[in-house]
Order: sequence, then C-alpha cells, then structure tokens
Amino acid sequence: MARGGCCSRLHLREDNARFLLLAVVLMLYMLAGATVFMLLERGRETEERARYYDVLKTFLANNPDVNQTQLQTLLDSHAAASSEGLLKNQRHRWDFAGSFYFVGTVVSTIGR
Repeated sequence: MARGGCCSRLHLREDNARFLLLAVVLMLYMLAGATVFMLLERGRETEERARYYDVLKTFLANNPDVNQTQLQTLLDSHAAASSEGLLKNQRHRWDFAGSFYFVGTVVSTIGR
C-alpha cells in the first residue's frame, strides 16, 4: 500500500502544498493584524470625529451668516490640498529628496 498524506489525496505536489499553506498562514496573520489595528484605533478615530463635528457645530452656531455649502466646499478644498502637501507650511513633495525617495521606492518594489 502506497504511503500518502493529504497532499497526495488532493493531487498537490509538496512545493505547491507548502506555497498554499504559506498563503493561508499569511492571510490569517494579516486578518489578525487588521483586527488588532481596528480594535486599537477605532475608539480614537471616533473621538476625533466627534471633536471635529463639535468644533464645526460651535463655529456655525457662533456665525449664523455663514453659507454652509460654501463652507463645506472650502473645507473640502483645504482637505484635498492638505493631503496632497500643497499648503504653505508644508515642504514641496517633489523636491529632490522627495523625488529621490520616489525613484528608490519604484526601483526597489518594481525592479529593473
């Protein structure tokens, strides 16, 4: 009687079975990590969101003449400019150091 484990019953070669096992373990590790980060950060995010809306509500209560649509447009534009590093108090993203970092990232992750 021939010896065989689960790999022979599934018709997997040993190296393919190892790869599949590695993929499953990696996925479980990533799921566990995502769960930990979610549990650690969710409360802080909720508090910061509530704080932001409290400030906005206070501002609107103290300034009833402000057009809320125009204010929302301004806030959205400011948020987009901030996330892209375009505000005056931030350094240029595409200076030599930023460009060099980008090239290094592309070369190291994509390759030759």
